[in-house]
Amino acid sequence: MKASHLSGRGLVRVGGAEARAFLQGLVTGNVLTLGADEARWAALLTPQGKILFDFLMMVAKSEINGQDAILLDVKHEKIPELIKRLSMYKLRAKVDIADVSDRFGVIALYGGPVAEGARDGRHPDMGTRLVAPAADIPALMPTFGGDAGVEDYDAHRIALGVPEGGVDFVYGDAFPHEADMDQLNGVDFKKGCFVGQEVVARMQYRGLTRNRVMKVFLEGARPTPGAVVMAGDIRIGVMGSSAGARGLALLRLDRAEEAAQAGQALVSGETRLRLT
Repeated sequence: MKASHLSGRGLVRVGGAEARAFLQGLVTGNVLTLGADEARWAALLTPQGKILFDFLMMVAKSEINGQDAILLDVKHEKIPELIKRLSMYKLRAKVDIADVSDRFGVIALYGGPVAEGARDGRHPDMGTRLVAPAADIPALMPTFGGDAGVEDYDAHRIALGVPEGGVDFVYGDAFPHEADMDQLNGVDFKKGCFVGQEVVARMQYRGLTRNRVMKVFLEGARPTPGAVVMAGDIRIGVMGSSAGARGLALLRLDRAEEAAQAGQALVSGETRLRLT
């Protein structure tokens, strides 16, 4: 087992008597059925169905007055904007929204049997997420054999084809299907309404997805995120994150298929890409 302190992640706590119902009507994942041992991927979308924020939802371990709270494990830099957006929807709902990143941090446990934390539902091999008091993390990491580092964790998720927001897809510009949220348990199509639900449902049931994050093997230097992917003279997508000889790229599906059928190589700069 490996452990990585994900210092670039933060935590937003949504508590109060109506916390679950409040989030249930907003996000793509099912909050009402979220169990104590789960870290469930979800997103808050624009009314047009594009991803503004993505996060892992977990049940807070401590309860206040018998009411549980939901923790949103999110990119730290997105927290102020996320809290502002959630507050816009709050109205008279009995919820409290707070950034608790100064008190708690996130550790990813992966790469072997894991008995602690909340299971990351995006992939069976992703491991778990452990929320710990921030002050205790330096002393806690040696009990897991030390901190493997964020780069090692990134190599793990890239090998499994799990994208990261802001690197593998652009916030405000990508639909959940393009970020593979439909395939990685990030959208519950049976839960009922949420912001942007009509657009997402239409893409699901009409098969309208044109672009997807896909796994690629790199034959050459690692392209920078955002580097253009070409098939001959045709642009078919952009690179996302990479580690070693593996990477993720957001590609136009029909053009990638045409290139494959024609035996045409995909390239990003001087690097040749091979789809897996």
